[in-house]
Amino acid sequence: MRKGKPKKREVAPDPRYNDPLVTKFVNQLMLNGKKTVAFRIFYDALDIVEQRMKDEGKSSLEIWKEAMENVTPQVEVKSRRIGGATFQVPIEVRPERKRFLGIKHIIMFARKRRGKPMAQRLADEIIAAYKKEGAAYKRKEDIHRMAEANKAFAHFRF
Repeated sequence: MRKGKPKKREVAPDPRYNDPLVTKFVNQLMLNGKKTVAFRIFYDALDIVEQRMKDEGKSSLEIWKEAMENVTPQVEVKSRRIGGATFQVPIEVRPERKRFLGIKHIIMFARKRRGKPMAQRLADEIIAAYKKEGAAYKRKEDIHRMAEANKAFAHFRF
């Protein structure tokens, strides 16, 4: 490489919780550059989580972070072509990609739920992920299962 790696941009922390991870989540949630709408959806979802899970004894931000941990995959499979055959090779996921995949899965499956406002759907997905159920958690389990089934091809790692 001639130039080297580009510098990582710092993400500003969000106004309510002062947490850069919240801003990253909101940036993924945002559509068409409407950041204030995305922040409102996220904060409304956390308020709904707070109302429903008040007997848990944790703040809604702690519940959200634990839900993120529950849907974050540790390994994934990548296709690797070797001698005419394509193998699904399990590889460990880098920390930034882990975070990105967790965020992406929660948002994707919240969008797939139908009928309710987005804040409600996001809150439902966060609560389901916190309880280790729901589509985002199932996706993580499927990824881990595929990696486990293909661990014989781990020596093809690159």
